[in-house]
Amino acid sequence: MRHIEVAAGIVWRGGAFLAAQRPDGKPMAGYWEFPGGKVEGAERPDQALRRELAEELGIGVRQAALWRTVEHCYAERDLLVRLHFFHVTAFSGEPCPAEGQNLRWISPAEAPRLDFLPADAGLLAQLARMSPPEAGTADPGK
Repeated sequence: MRHIEVAAGIVWRGGAFLAAQRPDGKPMAGYWEFPGGKVEGAERPDQALRRELAEELGIGVRQAALWRTVEHCYAERDLLVRLHFFHVTAFSGEPCPAEGQNLRWISPAEAPRLDFLPADAGLLAQLARMSPPEAGTADPGK
């Protein structure tokens, strides 16, 4: 079984977070996800998050805090993914879909209506129960 590390950002604006839909041609196309990507080489997850959000969305992460690390097995793909989820509470620029993906700002209450990746979907109920973090929050999600 292959193992990969992924950094994902829960990018907040007000009471909504950014969801990205995987574009055609990518594995699991059509599913919604939190933007991010693979941790490469000797990168730390927070470094991968900054790089991936700059590449995928054209935004600069100004403030992010690790929220949860979870593992998910995609048995049909012979893949174990360890995901590091960060609350991104401050960023520069305006998110723009550099990879042709659909983007949508959604509230935690709206999120279950979208077909999220199985690895991400487990966090939606937790997000719905918490208050959205604000910029300047030292420890979001508490």
